[in-house]
Amino acid sequence: MSTCPCPVAAKKSVYRECAQEMARHKWIESQKAGYDLGEAAIRQWVQEHWTGYLRARWVEHLQGRCFWIELDHGDFGILQHEFQSQSQLLDTILNQLKAGKENLDVLDWAHCCDIPINPVLEILEALDVNSSRLVHRFDPE
Repeated sequence: MSTCPCPVAAKKSVYRECAQEMARHKWIESQKAGYDLGEAAIRQWVQEHWTGYLRARWVEHLQGRCFWIELDHGDFGILQHEFQSQSQLLDTILNQLKAGKENLDVLDWAHCCDIPINPVLEILEALDVNSSRLVHRFDPE
């Protein structure tokens, strides 16, 4: 899962780019097995990597590094001007979200580390991770 190489003006599709990742995974796993694993390898990729892949694309979109057409157009580049005075806290929260953590996990982390909850809540509310969820057709839901 690499950083988006597209210029800011370029628009990309999460689903189209994801298809390339799935095909690569299918090829590698099929080579290991010695035969074509077909749809089973695709389903495995979705189960193991879809959420993290989507979260990484979402963060790129928020940072203004790449415009993903399936994501909220109003969110593009929002982090270029929001929370600049709290960049370290923001980066820590984004890293947790990219790693698959949920809002409750982030709040638990803040509580355990004695980090003031209000700035964490402000960031989580602005990011609104739950609105960025896209379903993949092989997603077990």
